[in-house]
Amino acid sequence: MSLANGRPYLAIPGPSVVPDRVLAAMHRPSPNIYEGPLHDLTARIAADLKALAGTTAHVAIYIVNGHGAWEAANANLFSRGDRALVLATGRFGVGWAESARRMGVAVEVLDFGRSSPLDLGRVETALRADAGRRIKAVLATHVDTASSVKNDIAGLRAVLDATGHPALLAVDAVASLGCDEMRMDAWGVDLLVAASQKGLMTPPGLGFLWFSDKAKARCQGGDLCTPYWDWAPRAAPQEFWQYFCGTAPTQHLYGVAESLTMLLHEEGLEAAWARHAVLARSVWAAFDAWGAGNPAIALNVADPAFRGHSVTAARLGAPHATALRRWTEHQAGVTLGIGLGMAEPADPAYHGFLRVAHMGHVNAHMTLGALSVMEAGMLALDIPHGAGALAAAARVVAGR
Repeated sequence: MSLANGRPYLAIPGPSVVPDRVLAAMHRPSPNIYEGPLHDLTARIAADLKALAGTTAHVAIYIVNGHGAWEAANANLFSRGDRALVLATGRFGVGWAESARRMGVAVEVLDFGRSSPLDLGRVETALRADAGRRIKAVLATHVDTASSVKNDIAGLRAVLDATGHPALLAVDAVASLGCDEMRMDAWGVDLLVAASQKGLMTPPGLGFLWFSDKAKARCQGGDLCTPYWDWAPRAAPQEFWQYFCGTAPTQHLYGVAESLTMLLHEEGLEAAWARHAVLARSVWAAFDAWGAGNPAIALNVADPAFRGHSVTAARLGAPHATALRRWTEHQAGVTLGIGLGMAEPADPAYHGFLRVAHMGHVNAHMTLGALSVMEAGMLALDIPHGAGALAAAARVVAGR
């Protein structure tokens, strides 16, 4: 007998829960792509995407996932042989570096591990060591989806300014946009990368690049920029097809337009940031209580200031994390995230990590329900844990 029959809850860090309204918006016949309402809808989406990122600059939309958005960024930022400084705080920082390297970019990686934010002092040292100012761009991840580490992007810009280094600042916000505070213009970000399947509550398939006037000017004429990846016609199309370098992703556009309406025009972006902060703290409170009775249970990031509000990475000790994930999915209908990037799948330690997502279309009963199911699984599997986790999480939600 299983208690999983009923509506399942996918509590993984992307794809996130898609609201019924978004699904309904997408469930329609294909429209006329040559003229009419779709053209006005796409222009509104572009304006809303700028508001979402906190910028008045440019935005380009691609039919890709987050990895494709990296490639779009690399193709426009660099020419072969250009230098990039990549600041890695988890698997996805390393992944962006690998993508750029395979495209012919000379990549230097400062790896800060899987549990710590970037060290601004080390970044400053690396920038000052570049006496010839050969680094064209610094690439950083706002929230790494694998480690859940959140980095200080405004502080990173301050270091670039203090050193007088001309490098562009490029930021991966795939896991954070719509969930954590992001102010592209105010923080001095030159390029921002995101995708549709996390905080934007839409199925995977759309990638987004926002880029500043400075980035546009500095990156013209690069030899990696092929017609498909070129951001210039997408950001300022003379004809509608140029938004997408071909046929528009019609149903996805209806979906993301609905999600942006929900996020920006109904809930409000700052309210959404606050909601994600509360839900994140409730998860952290539960793990702190569980860990009080078992030191093997702990959050991956020790300092709350450097934890993302969209996803929580934690360890339970091998093989408990994998066993718990399987129990919650098959016995209770809650799917948790694997411990991506914390260890290789062939390593027994891999089975000691998991992730709990609280991103996008998620509310208190969903998060508290997932925590309750996790505690039931610990009881069923005889995983040692401290008491009072659910009460601690409830107090956070109650504002006590």
